[in-house]
Formats: sequence, structure tokens, C-alpha cells
Amino acid sequence: MNEVRIAVFVFLCLTGASLGALFFYEKLPAHQRQDDTHNVMRLIANIFVVMTSLVLGLMISSAKGRFDAVNRDVHSYATGLILLDRMLVLYGPEAGDARQRLVAYAQRAANGHWTAEGGLSDKTSERLLQEIGTSLRALEPRAEPQLSIWNDIREQYRKVLELRWSLVEQAEGSIPRPLVLMLVAWLMLIFATFGFRAPRNAVIVTSFVAAATLIGGAIYLIVDMDAPFEGPIQISPAPLQRALTEMRQ
Repeated sequence: MNEVRIAVFVFLCLTGASLGALFFYEKLPAHQRQDDTHNVMRLIANIFVVMTSLVLGLMISSAKGRFDAVNRDVHSYATGLILLDRMLVLYGPEAGDARQRLVAYAQRAANGHWTAEGGLSDKTSERLLQEIGTSLRALEPRAEPQLSIWNDIREQYRKVLELRWSLVEQAEGSIPRPLVLMLVAWLMLIFATFGFRAPRNAVIVTSFVAAATLIGGAIYLIVDMDAPFEGPIQISPAPLQRALTEMRQ
């Protein structure tokens, strides 16, 4: 998984920066180990601590906002499928074929088949939706109220298609990878500063490794939340499962 690779990369970079500064400090020339040098390094690190906090807050806010927006779209999508099914019921037995195809599509969507690899459209789901459209076009409303219901069905079907493609487009992450790399570079500078002139003992080494692990895990969760249909933090398919249950009644 891409998120795992990013988390491991962050852990290795931060661990290498902190322990590298810790163990190579004594090999530096004497004039580079003076208090003035250390003080300037800490001042520079403080600047990047503030900038890193701001960027991390921005990433968390962006990922959470995106996750919530997609979750709302999934609820709207489930509602749209139910409404389309109810309209087909109102139309009459002639819409039975379209209803069966709609239930088949809802079952696939409820099982989590939103996109194929690479964030592309799932071709089977796309074909099922196209077959629903074909069935709707084959309907021949005779008079009112069938004609009015048929027009409503076409409009609702169009809304369902729009929502479906909106969800497909939101399957990929939106956090730029250069932003993550820049953040990692800032964190490496901060960790290297922490390791500079730090005591060389097991407590310090363990603390650096634990801190790198926690920050790597935090970035993993942020990146995973930014991809709402992959990883351990996913949009719940419960709305679609409830919609499927309603359709089968």
C-alpha cells in the first residue's frame, strides 16, 4: 500500500536523522560543537517546528474535510438510489427489468466496488448503470401519470450518474506528494537538531525511535484518510447496504 510505504519512509528518515546526529556528533570538528553553533541550530529548528505544526494542521484539516464530504456524498448517493427505485415502483410492472438491474448494481456498490485500480471506474458497475439507462429508454409511457413519472425517473437517473462519477473522481488522494516530502525534510532537520549534543544512552535512542514511529503513524493515518475508499479508515458502506435492503422489500 502507498500509505504504508510513506509511513516507513518517514520513520526511516526521522530515525536516521536523529540517530545520525546523535552518534556522529563527537566526530565533528571542535569549532562545530561549540555552544553558539548549538544555539543557532535550535533557533532554526524552532522556526521549522512552527511551520511543521501549521502544515500538519493543514493536512489533518484537509483530509478530515475531504473524508466528511465524501461520506456525505455516499449518503446522498444511497438516498438517490432508493428514490430511483421507488419511482420505478410507481411507474408500474413495465419497469421491472430496470429495477432488477438497479438492485444488482446496488448490491455491487454495497460490497465496496467503487473503483478499479488506479482510481478508474469499475467497468462492471459502469456496465450495470448503462444497462439501467437502456432499460429506462425502452419504456414507453402511455399517458399521465406515467409520463410525468418517467420524466422524474430520467432526471433522478441523471443525478445518480453524476453522484457516482463524483465519487469515482474522489477515490484518489488530494494531498500533494511534494508537500509530504517537504514536511519530512523539515522533520528531519528538527530531529537532527534534537540529536545534536544529546546524551548517548538507551533512553534517548528509544525516545527517538518511538517519536519517529508515532509521527510516521500519524502521517500514515492522514494519507489514508485522504483516500476514503482504501486502507483501514474507509467510508462506511452502511448507507448503501441499507439502500439495498430497502430495494429488496
